[in-house]
Amino acid sequence: MNDLSKAAARPRAKTVEVGEEGEAQRIDNFLLRELKGVPKSHVYRVLRSGEVRVNSGRVKPDYRLKVGDRVRIPPVRMADRKPPPPPRPLELPIQYEDDAILVIDKPSGVAVHGGSGVSFGVIESMRASRPQAKFLELAHRLDRDTSGLLILCKKRSALVELHRMLREGEVDKIYLAVVKGETRKTLDLRESLHKYVTASGERRVAVQADGVSAVTKAKLLKSKNQLSLLEVHLLTGRTHQIRVHLAHAGHPIVGDDKYGDFALNRELKQRLLLHAGKLAFRHPLTGAPVKLAAPLPAEMQAFVEQHLS
Repeated sequence: MNDLSKAAARPRAKTVEVGEEGEAQRIDNFLLRELKGVPKSHVYRVLRSGEVRVNSGRVKPDYRLKVGDRVRIPPVRMADRKPPPPPRPLELPIQYEDDAILVIDKPSGVAVHGGSGVSFGVIESMRASRPQAKFLELAHRLDRDTSGLLILCKKRSALVELHRMLREGEVDKIYLAVVKGETRKTLDLRESLHKYVTASGERRVAVQADGVSAVTKAKLLKSKNQLSLLEVHLLTGRTHQIRVHLAHAGHPIVGDDKYGDFALNRELKQRLLLHAGKLAFRHPLTGAPVKLAAPLPAEMQAFVEQHLS
């Protein structure tokens, strides 16, 4: 192959113009969608190096795109490897749907998105089951082993407004949790939380004075056999917030494999007994009140009836 042919064969940078579906999206999330299969670490590396340009200028990972922005995406070489299996369409219980938002009742054990050893999650499976959908994104997240109500957005405008509402505490999120010990009637937990990554690459959170503010309130519903069923009101949305706050208060959630009482977990052999049971908010586009409730999953209901009735 001569030099001219080699030059022609080299991968080239491409320029993408942002349309309405990309408005207000962070540049890092935009790139992760455009460069499917490229590890996050590689995406952030090309962002930091300045190889990615927006309107010919460098941007930070939290830059939010505008309609008409021109994004230069550099060629990214990937080592040959077996491609992940395609997402499998999932039939998930739908609690609410209109032309802007979709709320599902997520089962425990299903990740909300692919990554960290998971090929695909709720969002990839929902996109696979709705190939005609032009836009479908998670409005927030639930841990893999947490069950319950999860909001997805079908319009960029709804996603942007819901993100604002979540940041400003305008979405009422109530969980049910079974914890170790018999608690006080009410708990008001306000310890600041610090997120870090372990040597093995696992995300963890710890109570730390210089961390981000977090507020969790809980009300005792019933206690028995050194266990309690709590109604938990999440006032801020930090990673692992409920799990870390309750563990720090001496009441770890039953089945929590990161912050729990491991001896109790071995004895009871339960998944994480945390369920996102209620949501209340104003519709992001119409302003109409939306109130939703998802019943306890059968296995969690059976545990409560056996140990707390």
